[in-house]
Amino acid sequence: MNVQQAHIPVRDATTPADALFDVLAESGCLVVEGLASAPALAALKAELAPYLDRTSPGEDDPDAFYPGLTRRVTGLMHRSPTARTFMMHPLVAQLADRHLLTNCKKWQLNVSAALSIGPGARDQILHREEDLFPYWTPPRPNLILATMWAISDFTAVNGGTQIVPGSHTWEAGRVAQPHEIVRAEMPAGSVLFWLGGTLHGGGANITQSDWRYGVVLTYTLGWLRQEENQHLSMPLADALALPPEVRSRLGFDMDYDGALGFYDKRILLQE
Repeated sequence: MNVQQAHIPVRDATTPADALFDVLAESGCLVVEGLASAPALAALKAELAPYLDRTSPGEDDPDAFYPGLTRRVTGLMHRSPTARTFMMHPLVAQLADRHLLTNCKKWQLNVSAALSIGPGARDQILHREEDLFPYWTPPRPNLILATMWAISDFTAVNGGTQIVPGSHTWEAGRVAQPHEIVRAEMPAGSVLFWLGGTLHGGGANITQSDWRYGVVLTYTLGWLRQEENQHLSMPLADALALPPEVRSRLGFDMDYDGALGFYDKRILLQE
């Protein structure tokens, strides 16, 4: 019997959001090409270069969750204005509204990280973004939407993200078989979307000199705690200087009509 290899659906940026969401909901993953321009990619690289350049890729520990030979930088919302424009991209908002607003009144940024995977890096352990919240068992309610922005070209050999299409519907304990795992291949400027219940992991880089560069931004329900503490990842004065819609996306506001995350604005304004 022939075993069919899994694949990640690919669409372009002109595809209507409703059609994209239908594909994403069915497959649990989707590549959209052409979302970031060459000037935007160049700007982001320039903004984050000082941080990546002084970050050691480290040695590999085969038992560690995060593979070595990889440069990682977090706190992108403070360090990169361009990353903030990616966070606020209209298509991200449209897909997150459709996926997350079934279980909340507002959603927020969960994680921001730049990941540069170097030659020799191994595959990451397959996992789900929603494993942060073990109080539900898979398949869980809609809790997270994830994105990976391709800052460089992603290939099957330079660390393209591993994805298991359809695994967002699997029961707990099902193990992905080799033909069910596919590595994201997409040109720079593309975005890989996946649902919080979809199995995925960083890919192995088996090239000699090609560093794979991506920016991951994930989003979660407004009433869940963020994995990356955005309130400590940016000085408060800088956060207050941002437009209100950006602050809201970062979680610097109240949810559910002021009942969750309430605060006294007079303290912030030093009245």
